[in-house]
Amino acid sequence: MKEPYRISEAELLRVQEVSELANVRYKGDPDFMASLTRGLVVLQAFSPEFFAMSVPQLSQMTGLHRAVVRRCLYTLSALGFVYSPDNRNYHLLPRVLTIGHAYLNSSELARQAQYSLDYLSKQLGESCSVATLDGDNILYIARASMKRIMKIDLGRGSRLPAYATSMGMVLLSELSEEELGSYFSRVKLEPLTEFTITDEQRLRKELKKVKAQGFAINDQQLELGLRSMAVPMYSRKEGVVAAMNVGTHASQMSVADLQEKFLPRLQRAAMELALLI
Repeated sequence: MKEPYRISEAELLRVQEVSELANVRYKGDPDFMASLTRGLVVLQAFSPEFFAMSVPQLSQMTGLHRAVVRRCLYTLSALGFVYSPDNRNYHLLPRVLTIGHAYLNSSELARQAQYSLDYLSKQLGESCSVATLDGDNILYIARASMKRIMKIDLGRGSRLPAYATSMGMVLLSELSEEELGSYFSRVKLEPLTEFTITDEQRLRKELKKVKAQGFAINDQQLELGLRSMAVPMYSRKEGVVAAMNVGTHASQMSVADLQEKFLPRLQRAAMELALLI
């Protein structure tokens, strides 16, 4: 028997984040376009793990009625954002990239961060990234990859759960007590590896430590064999606007070595970039 289509709770939360806006925060607002929201919800359902999906699968993931999903896909197909080679499973088309690239190309932070990372990555001989907090996840806006250190291929536009990443911990540590409480009420701390912190109180304690020391170290919480360190990036006007990190193989560098060899350069790069934004 064919295994049933399964969607993790994390994936459901990721997609239904936008849907919640229409059903809760902006419900009854005459200026809020619910139809546009539904189309965006369908687009956001696609991911590297779910790159081809049928109407029933999209309906299950988004919580939208099948007829609504079908109309969204019909419209998105007519506009050139999706297509279905077999009239059953839908795939994204390259035109979708124009939405994300519009931000990356117009964002001064994203442009300057990429220049900075290209230089820093060559200096350190490791992959470096810059990310912002996007909902309950981090969003990569710049990345310079020297070598493949993760199973998944990360690039600009990639999203990862904030609680399990060094950049995410830096950004979460900057949230107010109210914002952090709201975050924990929404997010289920799923164990991605045996080292992932899944206890809220323990994570809160760790975030306070990150805030106090000015950097975060992630020791294989996201993926076994991956060790990373991140620092906050400050804007002269807005405070912390992003985080910068360096990642390495856990077998090649200890936590102590990571802090001793890379922290000063990472902090200097983040400080220099802050002068430009």
